[in-house]
Amino acid sequence: MTPLPFNDQKSVKARALFVGERLDLRAFEKTHRLASGPLTVTAGEAGCAVLFRYGCVVLFCMSAMEEVTFLKDLAPFLKGPFTEPESEEAQVAQDPGRPEGTGEQDIVLHAFTPERLQLVAEVLAKSVVLAHYEKSVATSFQNIEPLAESLQRKGRGGSRGRDLLRHIGDTLSIQGRMVGRVEIVEKPGLLWDNPEHEHLYARLEDEYELSERHMALERKLELISRTAETLLSLLQNKRSLRVEWYITLLIVLEILITLYEMLS
Repeated sequence: MTPLPFNDQKSVKARALFVGERLDLRAFEKTHRLASGPLTVTAGEAGCAVLFRYGCVVLFCMSAMEEVTFLKDLAPFLKGPFTEPESEEAQVAQDPGRPEGTGEQDIVLHAFTPERLQLVAEVLAKSVVLAHYEKSVATSFQNIEPLAESLQRKGRGGSRGRDLLRHIGDTLSIQGRMVGRVEIVEKPGLLWDNPEHEHLYARLEDEYELSERHMALERKLELISRTAETLLSLLQNKRSLRVEWYITLLIVLEILITLYEMLS
């Protein structure tokens, strides 16, 4: 692995952004790689970037202008770019005299090595993804809450079947992305080759509450899905009952017409 370009600095800024649904990393095969798994490349005058296929990028030691330029160059390789990317910042300090992990106002590393920066990037990227979906789920809660209240007060769930199907679809989509792409609760593959850094990752994961936030999000998604499915089932039963009444009325009408014809 190539040394990081800012090894001589005591502290650098890290900024994680969830910029799109997917990032094509094949375009960066010919760039100056610092490490792989996750892909780490040089960026800006003396910084670097860690790139993730699920649409996250974590930038280290880059000015605001360098970030803007880098993200602009990244745009053609994004699938489903977000108009307002979720972001999160942290200060990362190099201090062999302090325990590795999270300090009062920064993340402490004994040295700026690619492996350590990659683990920091893993945690920040997962945190920013969770923040993105936490907002999405909060919006879904707001949208589905009136339907649940209608069910409680009136015993019926309204008539917006298409909206209910969309809620179910959104829930399944979020669950698929978090489990299939981001793998929030899974340990990074980097730790298989560098088990000495497991303690560092565990402390960062605990500080950013990745597992707890993931579990809370899963419970909310399950509640939204179950509520939407219940309301949709009631709506379908209501429509089925209405169809049965229409059929019954048609049969009665046909009988009356037949009797009228027989008596006339």
